[in-house]
Amino acid sequence: MSKPVLVIKFGTASITKPTGEPNEPVMVDIARQVTALHPHYRIVLVSSGAVGAGKALIRDYKGDITQRKAAAAVGNLLLLNQYSRFFSIYGISIAQSLCERHHFASRDQFLQLKQTYEELWDNDLIPIANENDVVSNRELKFSDNDELATLIAVGFGAEALMLCTSVGGLLDGNGQIIRQVVEFDERVFGVVRTDKSSLGLGGMASKLTFAKLATRMGIRVVIFGLNEPDSLGRALRGETGTEFTPHPITLSARNRWLASGSLAVGRVQIDAGAVRALKQRRSLLAVGVRAVLDEFATGELVEILNEEQETVAVARTRISSEALSQQLNQQNVEVANANDIVLL
Repeated sequence: MSKPVLVIKFGTASITKPTGEPNEPVMVDIARQVTALHPHYRIVLVSSGAVGAGKALIRDYKGDITQRKAAAAVGNLLLLNQYSRFFSIYGISIAQSLCERHHFASRDQFLQLKQTYEELWDNDLIPIANENDVVSNRELKFSDNDELATLIAVGFGAEALMLCTSVGGLLDGNGQIIRQVVEFDERVFGVVRTDKSSLGLGGMASKLTFAKLATRMGIRVVIFGLNEPDSLGRALRGETGTEFTPHPITLSARNRWLASGSLAVGRVQIDAGAVRALKQRRSLLAVGVRAVLDEFATGELVEILNEEQETVAVARTRISSEALSQQLNQQNVEVANANDIVLL
């Protein structure tokens, strides 16, 4: 049997100094700890830090989108050189994987990405993924690398998704790490502080959002820190950090990919009757749609919300938002076929 997939995401603040430069002792220790797991898993590292590593070489850096792209172009090279150097100490070679949203939105392109990763794993290489900041714009941009790590974990059916943070886990109101989260409710999101690293884009709210998606897809999620000896291995064993319990799931690989709500470009709200129909594995018809909340084209993914604004499913549409808006009251207009709907 092939080894299970393990996706590990390191945030900017975890692997860089306050100035944005790569923190070499931390990266050496990451290489050591990942090497210990390498014989047992097919590993994908998702690493932030490229913009922080490269911004010192951009004159009058103020952080606008063009300067961030330029900083990433410089910083990606610096960061990957460091990873390559430190992993080579342990006899492991790495590969770079720059991803854009369309690599995941297109099933064909995603399968090509998956085949490439499988070839890398077959040759004992570790892919290090990052967003392709150099060509991304605000519309194409992943919200942060937490999302990219989640898309990879969901698409590849990972056994576990590990999100590294500078605070070591989800903290309660007293600053203590909450060791386990079984269900996502208002209490869980209520303890989140709204501040974030000055170097990174994400924060704990981002991590919880994507942890919720991953656990819905049957993936165990651990939020952990690097401030303890062997913290990566210990977190994977459930000895440190915050563990999020996965839901049981029996979706096919295609439906796991389809169910990744962060790929959705639009939203529609449906009535209670339509919700019942979906649960009976029937198609979504225009007559059951109460409101079209965003624009989308035919064939794009949309989130399906109930009357309480809760996401109940993700679907690939057979009609555009414009056409749907003009046919909301018609009985036989199919918005999404049952085969293209995944309940959440």
